[in-house]
Formats: sequence, C-alpha cells, structure tokens
Amino acid sequence: MLLVGLDIGTTAVKAVVYDEDGAALAEGRSATPWSVSDEGTQLEAPELLEAAASALTSALSAAPSGAAASIGITSMGESGVLIGRDGKALGPVIAWHDRRDLAELESLRTAIEEDLFAARTGLPLREQWSLTKHRWLLAHVPETRKAMLRLNIAEWMAFALGGAPVSELSLASRTGWMDLTTRNWWSETLEWTGAAQALMPELATAGTNLGTVSAGAGISRLTGAAITVAGHDHQAAVVGAGAHLPGDVLDSCGTAEALVRIVDPAVSESALLELTSTGITAGWSVLDQKWTLLGGTQAGLVLRNALKMLGLDTTDIARLDAEASHSASALYATIHAGQELVFHGSTNSSSQADIWHAALDAVTQQALDVHSRMTQAAGTHSRMVVTGGWSLSKGLLENKERVFGPLTVSPAKEAGARGAALFGGLAAGIYRSVEEFPLGTSQRAHTTHRAEGALL
Repeated sequence: MLLVGLDIGTTAVKAVVYDEDGAALAEGRSATPWSVSDEGTQLEAPELLEAAASALTSALSAAPSGAAASIGITSMGESGVLIGRDGKALGPVIAWHDRRDLAELESLRTAIEEDLFAARTGLPLREQWSLTKHRWLLAHVPETRKAMLRLNIAEWMAFALGGAPVSELSLASRTGWMDLTTRNWWSETLEWTGAAQALMPELATAGTNLGTVSAGAGISRLTGAAITVAGHDHQAAVVGAGAHLPGDVLDSCGTAEALVRIVDPAVSESALLELTSTGITAGWSVLDQKWTLLGGTQAGLVLRNALKMLGLDTTDIARLDAEASHSASALYATIHAGQELVFHGSTNSSSQADIWHAALDAVTQQALDVHSRMTQAAGTHSRMVVTGGWSLSKGLLENKERVFGPLTVSPAKEAGARGAALFGGLAAGIYRSVEEFPLGTSQRAHTTHRAEGALL
C-alpha cells in the first residue's frame, strides 16, 4: 500500500509517495501561489487547491502501481480559509508573515493583558497569529462576514478532498483562539476577534480518520484513500525525521531554523511566560496529550547573507567549511535584527574562511540560546536530530556537535511530508499507534552522514 504525504509550505507545496516502511518512492512539487501587493501577501484558496492537485498528480504519476491507502496533510500555521454556506472559500488567505494587522495587534494589546494572553495561548503577543488577521478580514473584506466555518490550511485541504471539517490541535494552537489550559477554544479572544464560536470546528488530534478522498476531488489514484490532518508543518517534520521520542529535539535547518521539542504538558506558568517572552511558543502537539515547544531563528538567511557578502554562493560552502575548520582568527560575529551579521574585530585582514567561521559560530550560538531556554523549562535533552538543507554543511554540523554533543542527522529529504504520510497510515489502520512509525534515523557519534537534497 502507498502512503501519500502533502506538505503545504510557505514556499512550495510538496507531495511525496512512501511505502509502509517510510521510504520515499516519488514526489511532486508546485510553487505556493502567493500574490504580493502594496496591501500585503495573500493567496486565493482555489489556486492553492490547483497547486496541491498538480503536486499530487505528479507524485502519483511517478509512483509504483498500487492503491493509495491514505493521504496525510500538513501545512504552515496561522493562515486560514473562511468558508461560506456553499462550502466555497470566502476572501483571501493572508500569509502568516503578512504584517497588515499591526493596528489590530495594538487593539489586542489594549484589550487583553500580554501575560494573560501568553499564559492562556502559549504564544507571545505579536502579529503572526490568526486572530488579528481574521479581525482585519472582517473589517476590510465584507464577504468574509458571511463565513460559516474557518479552517487552517491543512484542514481546509482535507475538507476540499472530502474529509470532515475539524481543527487539529497543533494548528489550533497557532491561532490565538486556543486555550491551552482547557484544551478548547478561548471565548475571550474569539469575542475580541468577532468570530462566533460556531465558526470553530470540532478539535481533533493528528492522525484522526476524517473520511476518504471523494471522486469529485479529481485525483483518481487518491479516490477512496483515508484522509487525515497531520498538523503544523514543523511538528509533522518532527515525526517524519524520527525526532519524537522522549527527550528528542529536532533542529530543522532551513532558511529559518526551528528547534522543536515534544514535552509533557507540565510546564509551569512562570516557565511558560519566560519562554514566550523570548519568542518561544508552546502548544498542543501532534502527539496526543503532549505539548510542543518551538523556537526559531533565521540562521539559513544569515548564512546566505554571509555568502553574499563574500561574493560567493552555495556551491562554495564545502570549500569554506573545510577552510573554516582551520581558522584561528579572533574575528567573531553577533546577529542583530534577526538576520544582520555584525562582525567584531577587523575584517580587512580576515580571510573568507575567517568570516565564514565567525558566521557559523554566530548562528550556532543563537540556536544554543533557544535550546538553553527550552532546557530550563523541559530538562536536558537526550538526542538532537538535525534535518533540512543546511544540514548539508559540514562546518555547521561540526559547530553544532561541539556545542550540543553527538547529532543524529535525519536522511529524510522532506521530513514534513514523511510525517504527514505516517499519520495518514495511522488513519488508514496501517499503523496501530505512533510507536509503530518507522523512524528512519540512527544515532551517529560524528556528523559524517548527510541528508539527501540540496542546500536551501
């Protein structure tokens, strides 16, 4: 039986077909169809459905013969789709990183005390979350006031393919409407937003069987396959990379670097406020009865900026890594405004290797800062699993190994899609529990193993 994973990301929609052992067999990809204007960044839901259908068709066309048992769907968080009485999308889907809702954020700050918001939602009070974008839509796009249902992107895609409408817990935890303490919708933020309780669907865990793909979805090889929502993309990647065992930390090294850790929901309120004050989020996990801590940096972008400063590109990384390992320069760098490298010491006499060495040290220190805060809240980790395009940098992995100890490098090329496919297998009954998922990782004392793929 074939398992299909669909990962709807900020940059691309990725569909991958796997066997029951979690090995990738075929894949397809489409660009996420954002449009950018003076107003901001958004997309139209029907165009996203077309992109997903294209990626799925490509992957299934290249896959071996056999029935598709299931499709699991994961996506970026925060962005959502409003649905009318006829089941069709109303209004645009605003990008999670769009900042048109700054006025709404200031209104929220006035209405709800920051520590209360953080303690109830596990989120720092900033413009990323769904509730302020939803309030903006109600004020500026009148047709959205007719909505009967609101779904996060992965949930909407499952609904469009024929699945029941639900809100998966890890995605619900990224909205600002989810109360961590009750594991239910928070009436106070719903009321502030202008969103009726009836707009919110039933809550469900990742891997819940939501029905089967309908013939009307137009993807013949998927018709009859079990459908599930596999949650927030970073969390699906934790499972896809095999980093969901007790004490594991996933270090996803892409354009943005995310450190993700699944923990028991026993973080104290004071520890939770400490985490959110530094930008780390807490929310319900793709694993039942667990929370997930997530902290991010822009490490990949920082390293790309360093290459640009040197007049180089990703083809030069292997050479730079090798030369940087022998650098003894006193030059060092710090990171400002999220992605700006500031060098300390003279760069006039510094070689390319010295500058690259300083950049690697700076992003490693930034990851350590996030990791240390998580450790204070959840205890010492037992294993760090690394994935993503920048895990191909030997220099970066050697730096991380010096700081964090032995690393496990996941060979999963598309960890998010793999995690989604495994949850699909759970929904189809191929696996009886998450404990039966194939890990696809092995402990390595040295960072000599490389993931597949190319640097991001």
